[in-house]
Amino acid sequence: MVETAHHSHQAPPPGHGAPPPPVVAPPLGGARGPIFHPAEQLLQLHYCIHSNPSWVQTAVLAFQHYIVMLGTTVMIATVLVPRMGGSPGDKARVIQSLLFMSGVNTLLQTWFGTRLPTVMGPSFAYIISVFAIINDFFDSDFQNDHERFTHTMRAIQGSLIVSSFLNIILGYSNAWGKLTRHFGPLVLVPAVCVVGLGLFSRGFPQLANCVEIGLLMLILLVISQQYLQHLHPITKPMLERYALLLCVGIVWAFAAILTVSGAYNNVKQQTKTSCRTDRSFLMSSAPWIKIPYPFQWGTPIFRASHVFGMMGAALVSSAESTGTFYAAARLSGATSPPGHVMSRSIGLQGIGQLLEGIFGSVVGTTGSVENVGLLGLTRVGSRRVVQISTAFMIFFSIFGKFGAFFASIPLPIFAAIYCILYGIVAATGISLIQFANSNSLRNIYVLGVSLFMAISIPQYFIANTDASGHGPVRTKGGWFNDILNTIFSSPPTVALIVGTLLDNTLEARHAVDERGLPWMVPFHHRKGDSRNEEFYSYPLRISEYIPTRFL
Repeated sequence: MVETAHHSHQAPPPGHGAPPPPVVAPPLGGARGPIFHPAEQLLQLHYCIHSNPSWVQTAVLAFQHYIVMLGTTVMIATVLVPRMGGSPGDKARVIQSLLFMSGVNTLLQTWFGTRLPTVMGPSFAYIISVFAIINDFFDSDFQNDHERFTHTMRAIQGSLIVSSFLNIILGYSNAWGKLTRHFGPLVLVPAVCVVGLGLFSRGFPQLANCVEIGLLMLILLVISQQYLQHLHPITKPMLERYALLLCVGIVWAFAAILTVSGAYNNVKQQTKTSCRTDRSFLMSSAPWIKIPYPFQWGTPIFRASHVFGMMGAALVSSAESTGTFYAAARLSGATSPPGHVMSRSIGLQGIGQLLEGIFGSVVGTTGSVENVGLLGLTRVGSRRVVQISTAFMIFFSIFGKFGAFFASIPLPIFAAIYCILYGIVAATGISLIQFANSNSLRNIYVLGVSLFMAISIPQYFIANTDASGHGPVRTKGGWFNDILNTIFSSPPTVALIVGTLLDNTLEARHAVDERGLPWMVPFHHRKGDSRNEEFYSYPLRISEYIPTRFL
C-alpha cells in the first residue's frame, strides 16, 4: 500500500502501475550529528578586536604578550651578538634596541597598518644576511672585539636602511595588495600552517636542551590552562587567560632553586647555558637607564653586497607577516584583511625597518607568530591589549635592569610555550580549508604539494647551511647566494610561491567555486564587504586627509 498525506488506495495488481521510487541513501555521517557550516568569524572569543577587558585585565594580558615576545628577542641576541664580538653588555643593549623598536612598530601597525592585534617582533629571516655581514668582517683587523662589534652593527644599519625601501615600494605602490588577490583559501591554508609548523626547531628541540625545566613547563601549562579551569566556574576565566604567567613564575622559581642548590654545577656547558638562571649575565651588564637613539653605534656603512642580501630577508619577512596577519584576523574575530590593508601594512613594515636601521637594531621585525597564538590560547583578540603591551616593551627597553630581569628566564621555558602557541596558529591555517571544497582531488593535490614542499625545501636549505651561514646555493655572487638561501629557507615564502603557482594555473578557470574564490573576492576589495571598514579603517577619521592610494 502507498499512502500520501491526502489519500490512500489499494496497490495496483502486479505488472501494472509505476515502479517504486528509488531509495535515496542518507549522506555519510548524516545520522551521527549536526554538520558544522563554515564560519567567517570565530564565535568563541571572549573579546574580539573591538571589545576590551577591564583595564586591570588589559594590563595583565598586555604584560603576558610582552613575556611571550621576549623569548624570540633574547634568542636572536644570543645567537648574533657573540659572533659579532659583543660582550654581555653589548647583548643587553641589543635586546633593549630590539624591544624598543618592537614597541614602536607594533604601535604603528595597530594604528596605521593592518589595525590587527599583532605584535611586531624581531625576525629570524634576517639571520642569514646578518651572518654574511659578520663573515665579511671576521678576518678584518680590529683593535678589540668591541670595535669589531660596532663596525658590524654599522654595516647592518646601512643594509637595513637601504633594503627597507623594497617593502616601502611593494606596499605603497599597492603591488603587494594586487598579489594577495591571487591568494585563495588553497594558498592561505599551507601559508598560515607553516607560519607555525615551520618554526618547529624553536619548540621541542630547544625545550630538550633542559628537559626537566622545559617539559615541566609544557605539562604544567596544558594541565592548568586546559584541564584545571573546569574544576570551578571561578577558576575558568582566571586560568584560561593567565595560566601562562602563573606557570612561567612557578617553573622559573623552580629553575632558580635548582641553580642555587648546585644541581647544574657539574654538567656540560650547554646544559648550564640552557638551565641556569644566572648564565645570561644580563642583570650585571645592563644599564639602569638607556634610551635607544638614532645611530647609537655610529655612522652606517653601506655596501652593495650586504644590501642585496638584506633585500631577500626583507621580502621574506613580508611573506611571513602576510601569513601571520591572516591568522591574527581569524583569531581576533575580524574578517579576512583586504588587499589594500595588506599593502599599507607591508609599506609600513618597510618604514619600520628604516627606523630599525636608524636606531641600530640588529634585525628587522615581522608579525610575531607566538603572540598571535596567544590570542587563540586566551581567547582575547582585543586590539587595545596589544597596544598596551607596547608600553611594557618600551619601558623595559629604557630601564635596562628591569628588562634584564625578565630576559634571564631560561629559553627552554619559552620553547615549551611555543610548542602550544605555534600549534594554535598552524591549526588556524587548517581551518581556512572550510571555504574551499576539501573533497576535490584537484584541491587535495594543490594543498598536499604546497604544504609538503613548504616544509621539505626549507629543511634541506637549513640542514645544508654551515655554522658560518653559508647555504647550499654557493655561486661566485655572495649577494645572490644570500637572497636565494634566505628565500628558500622560509617555509611561508615557499608555501606562497608554490601554492600561488599551482592554484592559479592548474585548471584555475574551471574550478573557481571549488577553490573558494567566491568567498575571498569580497575581501579583496575595499568596499567588497561592509565589515572591511569596520575592522580596518584608520582611527580618528584620518583617512579623510590621506590620499586613497595610501590607505
